[in-house]
Amino acid sequence: MSLVLFLILLLIVGLFVGALARLLHPGRDPMGIGGTIMLGLAGSFIAGLFSWYVLHRHGAGLILSVLFSVLLLWVRRRYEEKSGVGISHRRPRL
Repeated sequence: MSLVLFLILLLIVGLFVGALARLLHPGRDPMGIGGTIMLGLAGSFIAGLFSWYVLHRHGAGLILSVLFSVLLLWVRRRYEEKSGVGISHRRPRL
């Protein structure tokens, strides 16, 4: 498999996992497609590390990747709520 094809496949998997995580943990996120891809890739990476070091397996799988992506999304929202960063809580102008 060529490097370009691998990177394209990696982006598609990241988008798919990130989109599933955002569907399972609904809420208001001003995250674009790039943020969704990064969420999916980060969740997959952490799931792979967890699978390797804790479960002693060579692959995390889709379910574990989505679960860790949901966990990352939850942590991100809690951080934004406590620090006041991110989503604006102002009333909309009329």
